Amino acid sequence: MKKLMIAASCALAMMTSGIQAEERDLRIAFDVPYAPFEYKDDNGELTGFEVELAEAMCEEMKANCEFVIQSWDGMIPGLLARKFDMVMSSMSITEERAKRVLFSEPYYNTPGGWFGPDDFNADVTDKSAMKGKTVGVQRGTTMDTYVTEELGDVVTVKRYTTADDMVLDLEGQRLDAAFVDYPVGEQTILSKDGFKEVGEAVKLGEGMGVAMRKRDKDLAEEVNDALRTLKEDGTYDTIMKKYFEYDIKV
Repeated sequence: MKKLMIAASCALAMMTSGIQAEERDLRIAFDVPYAPFEYKDDNGELTGFEVELAEAMCEEMKANCEFVIQSWDGMIPGLLARKFDMVMSSMSITEERAKRVLFSEPYYNTPGGWFGPDDFNADVTDKSAMKGKTVGVQRGTTMDTYVTEELGDVVTVKRYTTADDMVLDLEGQRLDAAFVDYPVGEQTILSKDGFKEVGEAVKLGEGMGVAMRKRDKDLAEEVNDALRTLKEDGTYDTIMKKYFEYDIKV
């Protein structure tokens, strides 16, 4: 009987050890480049605010995470097709998107910003002043929706797959102005000579959330718990201050 008890104890210990050693595999999608949120550094390594936050979140969740680069217009289709498990790429929480995906609680919120050349002098809120102008946006974003709804009847809306392509056209004078996530414009446009803000920042939506499939409610709870812990223990603030001089926390 004693031998049987020892054998049973060993088997239980081996099973427990196996469970503890097993790590869940998760794939997280990012649209790159989208500095300062996600981009490749000079060594070709993926980095940025959301990348570092995702790394800390995965560590808190004790998950083995693989990062996937996905173009923005394929984000939700790729998620629903199970190409990855989460999207953590500055996706605004909107009513329309929430019909298709499950969002975490918002983890940051920044406004949309208007940027253009130094000689731009039109009032971006005045339709008559904006008539005939060409405005760049990233396709499928809340900035795209805003410009289309507010000015689409008087301006030409030029849509881009990446923010970098939009900035190149702005530099090449193929755009009159661009409307992008404010920190993106700040780092990719205002950092260049000859450009300025050409309008007031516009608050859009409820903030940015991690997108998951509707059925993954348990995963969403884990994500929310992990993000909440990172905010409470100061990790979030430490990462944020590396990339921003202002508070973007919701």
